[in-house]
Formats: sequence, C-alpha cells, structure tokens
Amino acid sequence: MILLIGSSGQLLARDLDEIKAEGVLRHIGVPYANFVAKYTEGNKVTHSGLDIELMQNFAKYLGVDYQFIPATWTTVFGKLTGVNGQFVDNKVVYSSPQLIEGDVMAHGVTILDWRKEIIDFSDDYFPSAVWLIARTSSDLIPIKPSGSLTEDIIAVKSLIKGRDVLAMKQSCLDPDLYDLYLTQANVILPTKQLQLNEMVPAMLNDEAETTLLDVADSLIALEKWPSEIKVIGPISEEQRMAMGFRKDSPKLRKAFNQYLKQIRADGSFNELVKKYYPSAFHYYNNYFSQAITSQ
Repeated sequence: MILLIGSSGQLLARDLDEIKAEGVLRHIGVPYANFVAKYTEGNKVTHSGLDIELMQNFAKYLGVDYQFIPATWTTVFGKLTGVNGQFVDNKVVYSSPQLIEGDVMAHGVTILDWRKEIIDFSDDYFPSAVWLIARTSSDLIPIKPSGSLTEDIIAVKSLIKGRDVLAMKQSCLDPDLYDLYLTQANVILPTKQLQLNEMVPAMLNDEAETTLLDVADSLIALEKWPSEIKVIGPISEEQRMAMGFRKDSPKLRKAFNQYLKQIRADGSFNELVKKYYPSAFHYYNNYFSQAITSQ
C-alpha cells in the first residue's frame, strides 16, 4: 500500500474511521452527463448532478461534511489511489506515485475489468451500455432488435466497415474494449481532449459520421438533438455504473453499500434519478424497479 502525505502532514489515504475523525468526505469527480455538471458564473464555479447529491447525502448519512475534488479522466485514478492508471495496449500502465486527494470516485463510472485492477467498486446503481449513434443524414439504418443482444452487436459492427466512428481512449468509449479495429471501421480519436458530452457535438460538426456513446449521454443527447441524431444499435453488452473506492477503504465502501440499499428501499434513490434522468425509466424501468424489490 502506498501512503502519501500532503504538505500539511496529513495522511490522505483514509478509510471510514479516519474520515469520521476528521469530519469530511472528499468526493472526486469528473464533469460528465448529469452525474457531475460544472457551471461557471463570473468567478464562481459550482457543481451539481446525480452523483453530487448522492455523495452530499452520503456525507450527511455518515455525519460528516462534504467536499468536492475536481478531476479529469486522465487524473482521477491518481487522485483517488495515489498511482494513476491508464488502459494502454489492453493492459493497465501505472504512473509514478502522487498525492492522494480524495476518498471516493463518483461521476457515472462504468464498471470495466481494467478499472477493477485499480479500484474496488460499490454495488451498481445505474445501468449502461455503449451504442452507435449517427447523424440523421447518415444512410445507416438502425437495426431491428433480434431478441439477442449478441446478434444485435454483430449486426451493428457489420455496418461500420469503412465508416468514420468517433471514439475516446481511457473511457467507456475506448475502441479497444469492443474490438472496434477488427470491424475495419475508420476509428477517429479526438485531436484534443473532449468530455464525453462533447462527442455528439463533434459528430454534428462533421468530425465523423458516427460516434460511440453510452446510455447516460445518449439519453441526454436524444432529448437535446432529437431530429439530428439516431441510435443505430448496441456496440457493447449491458454494463453497470458504480462508485469507485481505494482497495484499502473497505469500511467506507461497505458503508456506502448500506446507504445505497437504504435509499433504494425507501424510494428516495429513484426520486433522485427521476430528477436528473427522467427518461431512464422508459428504457430501464425493470432495473430501477428491481433495485427496490430485490433489497
């Protein structure tokens, strides 16, 4: 275990007991969809979103204050664990040790095998998947669901040979996760760092004919550009999102799982989801219903 100490001499690799003793929960997040949204008004920067409220309420549940620690997709693992990890050539490559800045990672983080090597995930709380999105002007036609997700993925991949597909490394839209290069698609990686919610605007700006997009961003994009984009079909199997914890914070992770179980059972979790993702219940009603009845 790597122990890193800040300039104040305070140990930041903490579990539940240390967090309660200090009296503050530090939430690390990356602006993404309606999980973590960043707003600037004059010189003031504020954050809101589903995960912001979940973590604020979790802090109250623990009886401590809340603090938000901003991050990017390329720094977030390092700020949580003290060693940043990147997915390169289908393996995790680690950076030099750095300062640990927070206790929990929460911004709609998709559970992926390579991320499990770096962090431990909580119980899942939001469904996901990666879809192929195209401009309405594209001659690609949405597939007809076959009843088999595997067959649907094969059908979608068969359509993109020679087509431009916008993707993003180090995210759930990483082309290596879905063997996208084997489809002979023309995979385009952004020349500048984009946020996931900038993928559709980039596509609409003619940077590519299609883009990969996960469910959360797709739901928002379909509401924002209903006449300009269309869903062709799935690229991935079903996925799940969860909160990320250091592997040496088992008590904090257990406490969050207990809190999540409680708010699912009392209905307050679904009310919070409706606030930020009202259309999620149209596509994933079974998931959110089972989240209550299975507890």
